[in-house]
Amino acid sequence: MTGKPRERAGQRRAFQLVGLGLILFGCFIRVLDPYPVRMTRLVYFDILQRISPREYNPDLPVRVVDIDEQSLATWGQWPWPRTLLAQMVQNLGEYGAAAIAFDMLFIEPDRFSPARLLNDPALSGVLTVEHHAKRLDYDVMFGMEIANWPVVLGAAARQTAHGRRVTPLAGIVEIGEAPTSGLVTVPHWTPPAAPLDRTAAGIGGVNVSPLGGTGIVRRVPVLWGGPDGALPGLGIEALRVAMGEPVILVEGTPDEAGIVLALEIGQFRLPTTENGEVWIKYRHDNQDLYLSANDVMQPGDNPDLRAEIEGRIIFVGTSAAGLFDRHQTPLGESVPGVSIHAQILEQVLTGEMLSRSDVTAALEILSFVTLGLVVTAVMARFGAVASFVAGGASATVVLGISWLAFQNQLVLFDVTFPLLGGMANFGLLAGYLFVSTEREKRVIRQVFSHYVAPEILDEMEGSGHQLQLGGSTQEITVMFSDIRGFTPLSESVSATDLVTLLNQLFSQVGDQILRERGTIDKFIGDAVMAFWNAPLPVEDHPRRAAEAALLMRQALVNFNASEVMQGRPPIALATGCATGRACVGNIGSKRRFNYTVIGDVVNVAARIEQSCRHVDYDILVSTSVYEKTRDHMAMLEAGFIDLKGRTDLEPVFVLVGNQDMLETPAFQRLETTHQKLIESIRDRHPQEYIEKTCEDCVAQARHVEPGLVGFYHALSGRLADFRSDFQSGQLIFSHHERAGKPSA
Repeated sequence: MTGKPRERAGQRRAFQLVGLGLILFGCFIRVLDPYPVRMTRLVYFDILQRISPREYNPDLPVRVVDIDEQSLATWGQWPWPRTLLAQMVQNLGEYGAAAIAFDMLFIEPDRFSPARLLNDPALSGVLTVEHHAKRLDYDVMFGMEIANWPVVLGAAARQTAHGRRVTPLAGIVEIGEAPTSGLVTVPHWTPPAAPLDRTAAGIGGVNVSPLGGTGIVRRVPVLWGGPDGALPGLGIEALRVAMGEPVILVEGTPDEAGIVLALEIGQFRLPTTENGEVWIKYRHDNQDLYLSANDVMQPGDNPDLRAEIEGRIIFVGTSAAGLFDRHQTPLGESVPGVSIHAQILEQVLTGEMLSRSDVTAALEILSFVTLGLVVTAVMARFGAVASFVAGGASATVVLGISWLAFQNQLVLFDVTFPLLGGMANFGLLAGYLFVSTEREKRVIRQVFSHYVAPEILDEMEGSGHQLQLGGSTQEITVMFSDIRGFTPLSESVSATDLVTLLNQLFSQVGDQILRERGTIDKFIGDAVMAFWNAPLPVEDHPRRAAEAALLMRQALVNFNASEVMQGRPPIALATGCATGRACVGNIGSKRRFNYTVIGDVVNVAARIEQSCRHVDYDILVSTSVYEKTRDHMAMLEAGFIDLKGRTDLEPVFVLVGNQDMLETPAFQRLETTHQKLIESIRDRHPQEYIEKTCEDCVAQARHVEPGLVGFYHALSGRLADFRSDFQSGQLIFSHHERAGKPSA
């Protein structure tokens, strides 16, 4: 290896090492997961939810009784006497509520109770009540009422240990290695005032975020850890009470403590994070969820209200601004806390639960590593443009995976870190473009200068075309053209003169191919192979190949009339064209290779060229070329031919002329007569009728393209070629295949 190549290879390895170092550093940052990384990830998750929020389903058995501004104006400022709340519970129960969950706290005894008022020194001297009412306690009345119905009361987290303990009413059954030891833990709970905690059917945590949590509510614990054991969230406890389930199953891992996998309540399974939280897939706040407390408090039976309450879980909360129970959601809305509890319960009922596990985080790191490797590897070898395209394509794939995972599987897959890491890699290695661009231009010119048109080579250099070693699959049009009668010609001239003659012929023929933006693949003895649409795209490449074949026909006429052919038999060409997908690229050894095409379309084009003798016409095209050029080229159906190596018969067409000929009345008359001839053959009309129609075609062909005369003379012996009911490989007799008499 010389000094300069060794130096370039060393520079490439240096860039690769820098890229790998950046990837490792990025992995280290992701494992640390600092605040900017976390916030970027959460903002991306918010964007996903804003693009595709959950739809509100009014048929779900969840409603909220809202102590709104109208209710406060009608029934007085908050807090209300608990006799009013008892009346609300009674009305909801009689309307058929499956469970009633209060998203509010009843920490202190009711100050409106007569017994409390008489004990107030400021009021004891001015208030008088009847003797039997002196001991009246509104908390007892409220407790007696809620004992009659499936009521869930709320408990809130607090920092101090002041007050009584909270006894969870839900049984907790742990499956696995102590999963509840890893729950989000609160120092202490504020229990409901006595005797409410003893008469309620359930107690649930009303917090929607841990103590000290502010900002957007994205995750909510559905099972809390505390000094008195695990306590379910308000919505989960309401579901348990509504279903009449005595216990909540907590599923953990068998070999690691403190990992929660899911909660199970009856038939419902709720996947959680490892510390018992759920990601909420929000919907926009919908007023159809809310029932005004003022309407519920009205006496009498309201059928419309009953239809909204009966059989549903009812949350009681407030949207009044002065009561400060509003929270921000990823959708940019400020909603009451009770709405968040209701949305959690809606997701449990529908199974639309967002999920994000350690496996997802590992796949994100893997995506970052993959993007970094793609950018680094492509940049180091092919330059910044290819790296940008490859990185952009990879990033698009990652974005698509993230979106599909969210949309279809409700999985939160972060793309921000992989994309930012890939961009950092790209920015670091972009300087490699200045070295690689000139090198790639020199390589392209050296490789392609011998077999593509100069304007294509200039276009490749101008567009920064990257040489793809190993090839790529794409649609191309392939042409084979072979000299007919080459053997008699080679016997009549010396080898030196033959080479000179071939060089002159191929120069004229090759010029027509290059004129139509074709690529000359190779010269094979007395034949030439060319293709279109590679290495650069060529618009309408089947038509250009057909035009090139016609130009080659005219060039051959001029060549036969030239001085070099004086006194020699004229040369004829047989040309076949086919369009299809093939692998285009460099094939060969490391030191010597050819830019060529490999694929079935190459074999088809070669076999079609060989069939020119059978059809007795100089230019044949495949059905793929015909379908793409039928509106621009004059062509006639030539029947089905049996291509060696293929099971099915291949329909072929003779190429008569270009669009100018297609639009002439003479060709249009010939085309009509030709179609009539084909139909008569396929309908098995009498032989006399077919021959008469064929003679009409011959007469018309003399004025269109004289070469068609031989085609129609040969057609009378090829009738079976036009009948598609003959199978490939079936014995067909024609004027070209006549068995000789056996020797004596």
